[in-house]
Amino acid sequence: MGFHPMSRLPLPQLTFDNEFFWTSGADGVLRIQGCGDCKALIHPPQPICRYCYSHNVAPREVSGRAVLSAFTVNHRFSIPGLSAPYVVAQVAIEEDPRVRLTTNIIDCDPEELELGRVVEVVFEQNDDVWLPLFRPTSKSETAPLPDDEIAPTDFPKFVRPMLTTEKFEDTAAITGIGASKLGRRLMVSPLSLTIEASEAAIADAGLTLADIDGLSTYPAIDAMGMGEGGITALEGALGIRPTWINGGMDTFGPGGSVIAAVMAVATGMARHVLCFRTLWEATFNQLMKEGKLSPPGGARVNSWQAPFGATSAAHTLALNAQRHFHRYGTTKETLGWIALNQRANAALNPTAIYRDPMSMDDYLNARPITTPFGLYDCDVPCDGAVAVVVSAVDAAADAPKAPVYFEAIGTQIIERTDWDQTTLTHEPQVLGQAAHLWTRTSLRPNDVDVAELYDGFTFNCLSWLEALGFCGIGEAKDFLHGGAAIARDGVIPLNTHGGQLSHGRTHGMGLIHEAVSQLRGEAGERQVDDARVAVVSSGGLTPSGVMLLRTEA
Repeated sequence: MGFHPMSRLPLPQLTFDNEFFWTSGADGVLRIQGCGDCKALIHPPQPICRYCYSHNVAPREVSGRAVLSAFTVNHRFSIPGLSAPYVVAQVAIEEDPRVRLTTNIIDCDPEELELGRVVEVVFEQNDDVWLPLFRPTSKSETAPLPDDEIAPTDFPKFVRPMLTTEKFEDTAAITGIGASKLGRRLMVSPLSLTIEASEAAIADAGLTLADIDGLSTYPAIDAMGMGEGGITALEGALGIRPTWINGGMDTFGPGGSVIAAVMAVATGMARHVLCFRTLWEATFNQLMKEGKLSPPGGARVNSWQAPFGATSAAHTLALNAQRHFHRYGTTKETLGWIALNQRANAALNPTAIYRDPMSMDDYLNARPITTPFGLYDCDVPCDGAVAVVVSAVDAAADAPKAPVYFEAIGTQIIERTDWDQTTLTHEPQVLGQAAHLWTRTSLRPNDVDVAELYDGFTFNCLSWLEALGFCGIGEAKDFLHGGAAIARDGVIPLNTHGGQLSHGRTHGMGLIHEAVSQLRGEAGERQVDDARVAVVSSGGLTPSGVMLLRTEA
């Protein structure tokens, strides 16, 4: 057992469910919750077995041996007690490889690590917590990699059939879009950005504030520059007295406020719903540097990743990207074609934050973040707001601009929702939602004229491209090579406004704004010819959603 005098922060919050796991190292034995009936191991621990639904669950001693399932060398992030560079990894437990632990690999040269290496637990005590770290066994053993619980090609088998031939999507349309000014460190009130975008969207729909009877947003918080305070803040400013509201973290991805609005219209709860999303991360980070805002977080967290320095979604996605590379032969250049495409499109967009030309050499030589990701694999923190008005379809007929209709929406959760227990080779919460989408329409991928796919990281975009069927599972390397297939005149024009990688991180709402602009023919120099059908994805990792939009009723 190792002991570091400087305690790591944050440490896990001990609870009734997890205390046995985080304190197992006191006697040097790793324990995982097990089912007494079907004998499965269950992690994170739950009060019920997800495999047989037995309540006969209890901690079980395991050997402490595991196989290295994926790893990433972190260069960008640090936490107290753990400075970069360090290795974040997922290891599959020997007794039940379905259980994967996020951890750190120690006592080895990262350059010598390889997938399939057998590792053993080493506990590091920090206060009342024993963190299970892992190191390669002395015999340099290898073992088979864990299998997918559901193979990427099998997700369609688990899609639930439609309950009725009547689609809720047919009841609503997008009638208005609006955006605030967008930039780095605007140093303005985030609520002022929300109001600017909202007023623009309402005017674009030919409506007034008095016509709005629904409000919808995500994530409805004011923390870390992630929002203006949600429904409470905007209603406090506008006083529109909505009959229906929606806001919260668990929805259909960052753009899920729009999907929820369609459902509200379909049930008759609202006629015109204002959906909005505001970020002011760039200003928030600057104010923290100046000491004008306190850093978020605390000494304890309810996270299975953060105590190991996996503090960003980048770490989880980097692990899955590495497995995609290993299984399908994908390369860093494959991701580079996505970044270069987004930058080329941003050059034609006057509102994009980064418009300078970028070459493959620029991309490959950029500052490393966490392998295989470099700086240009990551989206751009910014300040800005986007708003969308969703209206009842009969009301949309009177809108001053041509409505954009909802052809199909995919939302089904099929895989595990725990970030490190879910699909191995793609962004989590992408494959199921994409499969669900195509069961609600007769259209197919070759009917789509433009794709606005969530690109918090380049690998997100790759995952959505494969999941939606623009290329086969594992075929992105060939499909993306050279960038022609995703260019504005290619097989499927991708992220035509520059995406979040170059336009700026607007958490999916900017993608919806761009899809509507393309379908209306209002995209200026970056306009795709005769765009009539667009697909827009929202999120991943967290529960996500995907929408198929069209111009014709």
